Amino acid sequence: MEINVQAGDISAFAADAVVVNLFEGVTAPGGATGAVDRAMGGAISSLIAAGDVRGKLGEFALIHTLGKIAAPRVVVAGLGKSGEFSVDKVRALSADLARFLRRGRLKHAAVITHGAGIAGLDAEACAQAIAEGTLLGLYRFLRHRKEEEENGGELERLTIVEYDAAKLPALERGVERGRVLAEAANLCRDLANEPANYLTPAELARQAEKLAQEAGLECEVHGPEWMREKGMGALLGVAAGSVQEPRFIVLRYRGAGEAKPIGLVGKGITFDSGGISIKPAEGMGEMKGDMSGGASVIAAMGAIARLRPAVNVIGVVPATENMPSGSATRPGDVLRTMAGKTIEVINTDAEGRLILADGLAYAKDEGAAAIVDVATLTGAISVTLGNVAMGAMGNDAALMERVKQAAATAGEKVWELPLWDEYKEQIKSEVADMKNTGGRGAGSITAAMLLREFVGDTPWVHLDIAGVDFYDREKGVIVKGASGIPVRTLVNLVLQSAGTAAAK
Repeated sequence: MEINVQAGDISAFAADAVVVNLFEGVTAPGGATGAVDRAMGGAISSLIAAGDVRGKLGEFALIHTLGKIAAPRVVVAGLGKSGEFSVDKVRALSADLARFLRRGRLKHAAVITHGAGIAGLDAEACAQAIAEGTLLGLYRFLRHRKEEEENGGELERLTIVEYDAAKLPALERGVERGRVLAEAANLCRDLANEPANYLTPAELARQAEKLAQEAGLECEVHGPEWMREKGMGALLGVAAGSVQEPRFIVLRYRGAGEAKPIGLVGKGITFDSGGISIKPAEGMGEMKGDMSGGASVIAAMGAIARLRPAVNVIGVVPATENMPSGSATRPGDVLRTMAGKTIEVINTDAEGRLILADGLAYAKDEGAAAIVDVATLTGAISVTLGNVAMGAMGNDAALMERVKQAAATAGEKVWELPLWDEYKEQIKSEVADMKNTGGRGAGSITAAMLLREFVGDTPWVHLDIAGVDFYDREKGVIVKGASGIPVRTLVNLVLQSAGTAAAK
């Protein structure tokens, strides 16, 4: 989809529809909305007086212009209460608006920079939010469908019309960054939505190689023999039950010479049956998305390469299936990790922490200055936080604060849980250094306690995204299927770490 910025008067702009906005409670529209209202002989004011246009957040009113202005339609978008408006609401409004326009089978729409006028928000940030929201909101996974969607074709072009030409460079920067972030999140969605018979560990690795070639990243893909040489017994133990060979994917972005990299580690279980501790049949099909953490890391690395911050980053994705078979790891087995520590397998369905143990150990050995891992790790996080926020746990308060700030910038919610020493008692084993599950109580925390054993003193944050990786409804930037969370958080973290300076 094309999103561009153009100087001009939106009341004179020719498009299938022009979009203006209105805060709740306003009876006499001003700014661009007022200009369009005057050009239409007070049509918007009349509808406000009649109660047909109220300005409530997310409410859209379509008005036919009957030749009074260049565009045949005007859409008045409700912004809600002015004191509650924010960049996050610009993003969500833009997503809902894009779907509204698509349902109307419109191909080209022009909008003003919501929030940058009366609300006083930063114009560049608003333009970024418009681009992000539009592209995220329009996403659909149709790769395996032959027939067209019943609600019609796609919105093909969005033009942000700005009266003050001096603001155009800032708006263009915002749109470009928003496009990069949204396209990365949508790539993550594509990978996570892909059925497991199409997206095997080897295919995930090929997709990473393709992205690396396009974006200018370094990429290494390793197979089982390399894993054996590295002593990655935990990853190989999970992979043992599948006919699909595992892959260990490493992406490198170099933007700061010899500086130590930020490490991003993602869980890449391309299908999770639970192994010998097999899951119930109901809902198992969604386990094709158990590689969402790995997809997040791959997609984020592509965006980082496009934005070129002055920082080094290493992305690590251990990828495998978790399947039951005669060769599968059994409950009671003991696996030796790359770090030399042993783990007793109590439940083979607690496999994500096993492959991450080797992924984290690798990132640590590569000299990462800080590590953030991302995983659909525990069902317990959904019990704790529902589908509203990802859980965060870590060993470094400063890094945790940076992750929270990055998430806030992205509009992706995160909530910190404690890693008190008392929780470690739950993963003590009689036959190994630790066991892979501590029981039902504090399940998300005890899983993170295991991961902590493999980062040492390296600043580290673990993001459990199991509650926010998949949705069954549309709202704002959320669409049905994979969410693409937390790609934009990861990219924002890297940009903040680099001070958003461009690499030379």
